Amino acid sequence: MKMVVKIALTALFSLSYFRADNSFLTREEYAKMLYKNPRGISCAKCHGPRGEGGVISRYLSDGKLYEIKAPPIVDLPQERFKKALKRRSRLMPEYFLTEMEMAYLYYYLSRQTNTKNNIKRVQ
Repeated sequence: MKMVVKIALTALFSLSYFRADNSFLTREEYAKMLYKNPRGISCAKCHGPRGEGGVISRYLSDGKLYEIKAPPIVDLPQERFKKALKRRSRLMPEYFLTEMEMAYLYYYLSRQTNTKNNIKRVQ
């Protein structure tokens, strides 16, 4: 049953991509929703609400404080962004995103650089 719902939602969102003017969900809304919760684990939880990066965890070891950080992902070149999503990592979960979902995530993050609180480009 879950698979049927996923397929129906994917088809619905695909239609909204091509017919955004008649959709109940705009491209911006879908992109933001996907960033906030792509597969039950939010990108924003680690990478920040706008992709600026953030601290995942802090811990003490031998009396010294360490941090595990998520890198900024805003304003990455699109190919680098897609490679990072497909690459296996010890920290980042695998999302099994479709090409369309990756395009929406990239769209969402690229829109974040156009806001008044501009974030510096990642090198």
